[in-house]
Amino acid sequence: MTQVKVLVVAFALAAALLLGGPPAVAADAGYAQGDMAVGAADAPVTVIEYASMTCPHCANFHLKTFKELKAKYIDTGQVRMIFREFPFDPLALQASMLARCAGEKRYFGMIEVLFRQQAKWAQASNPQAVLAKIARLGGISKERFESCMGNRALADVVLKNRLEGNKKYGVDSTPSFIVNGKKTSGAMTMDRWDKLLASHLR
Repeated sequence: MTQVKVLVVAFALAAALLLGGPPAVAADAGYAQGDMAVGAADAPVTVIEYASMTCPHCANFHLKTFKELKAKYIDTGQVRMIFREFPFDPLALQASMLARCAGEKRYFGMIEVLFRQQAKWAQASNPQAVLAKIARLGGISKERFESCMGNRALADVVLKNRLEGNKKYGVDSTPSFIVNGKKTSGAMTMDRWDKLLASHLR
């Protein structure tokens, strides 16, 4: 996918979500900003994951492989993982924004819930209503949810991650992983992770 095509898609996503929505929130950001990461800051290996919240392969990775990867490499200080949004559609953008609005401390918890319930909200006849329900169960009021969905600055944060991923690393599919600066994509089983990380942990 070329940079021009990615720009067109990104602006189309923003327009589809935000046109006609509530005004942007300016005074108080009210959402998690910057990179969302787990693991030691001084870990010898940094993995950047680019994922779309409506991507079934991304959900499968987070609900299965990631738990083992975290226990074996992240919790032991060998890997630091950074999660960056790469929405492929307006609904994925909304889900990413919801996770950010859960706050930094609850961000990854919301990501897990959204991936675990992906089939319910992503395939619903009214996905926004299901996302709003998930938000309420996570302690986010209806008013805050609506404000979050209309926050143009927050949409820019998410879309900037997508644009940077494509421009800097050539990301055009999800999940994609940047391991110490080098991209790898596709189904990453634990066997593949073991072999890949072994070369960086000698």
